[in-house]
Amino acid sequence: MLLREGRAGPISCALSADVRSFGMATEKATFGAGCFWGVEETFRKLKGVTSTAVGYAGGKKDNPSYEDVCSDETGHAEVVQLEFDPSQIGYDQLLDIFWSNHNPTTLNRQGPDVGTQYRSVIFYHSPEQKAAAEASKKKISESGKFNRPVVTQIEPGPKFWRAEEYHQRYLEKRGQSHCAI
Repeated sequence: MLLREGRAGPISCALSADVRSFGMATEKATFGAGCFWGVEETFRKLKGVTSTAVGYAGGKKDNPSYEDVCSDETGHAEVVQLEFDPSQIGYDQLLDIFWSNHNPTTLNRQGPDVGTQYRSVIFYHSPEQKAAAEASKKKISESGKFNRPVVTQIEPGPKFWRAEEYHQRYLEKRGQSHCAI
């Protein structure tokens, strides 16, 4: 605790410091690429990704539960929302990871998981992210890598609803690095 002149009592240094003022400005990215457990683990390990959270976005029900989303009636996608330091990893690099870690040609499906909650979707948070996402989708669509059309949706970032705590870092808690599909 510090005492400052003119103050009646002590104040905490932690309360008076603005952590963002020391340099690191982060940006947000949100991706849906099937079951969020493996997607989170992939992004969480990247240098420059400062935090990840799994949750639900793009639906019509406020604060949905996992059971609500699995009913396939809320319209939400299972997503990973991450904070990243663009001086260490760029949004284009995150998009490359997104495309390389799921099948963007299967509508509402990834592996054995079927339903709109497993759709391929990029939720953008700025005009620059929208432009980058559209350009990367065009590039991957024209690359010849896939013999079917890319069905990934690109939409404005809606309200993100954090999933239940047992879903956060699900694979890490179990000593796994990926889903067994």
